[in-house]
Amino acid sequence: MTQLFIILAQSVTGAVITIIALLLVAAIIGYLTAWFYAKSVYIPIIKDLENQKADLIKQVKGLKDDIDKLNIEVKERNEKITKLEEEIVIKDKDLKNLNDKIVRFEEEIAEKDKKLKSLIDQQR
Repeated sequence: MTQLFIILAQSVTGAVITIIALLLVAAIIGYLTAWFYAKSVYIPIIKDLENQKADLIKQVKGLKDDIDKLNIEVKERNEKITKLEEEIVIKDKDLKNLNDKIVRFEEEIAEKDKKLKSLIDQQR
């Protein structure tokens, strides 16, 4: 009877080891199958996304260059506007001076006209 227990114990231990080894092999096969499947499915998607990313990076660089050009153009236009505003201020001062001269000239003409009228009235 002891021999029977020894044989059963040895066969149970061998069976357990065999089952564990088969489960381990099945797990490895499942892992590798899933890994290859995921690789075959997701790598093209990843490559497409990387290409899209590269395209977007190029677009962003182009847009940044455009922004820099526009900022330079805005700065130049602001400088032109400032110069024109300064010219307007100068021209406005000149116009005021001319208006003042015109007003004085008109006043002088009015005074001379009064004097002439008074002289004409005196001579009559």
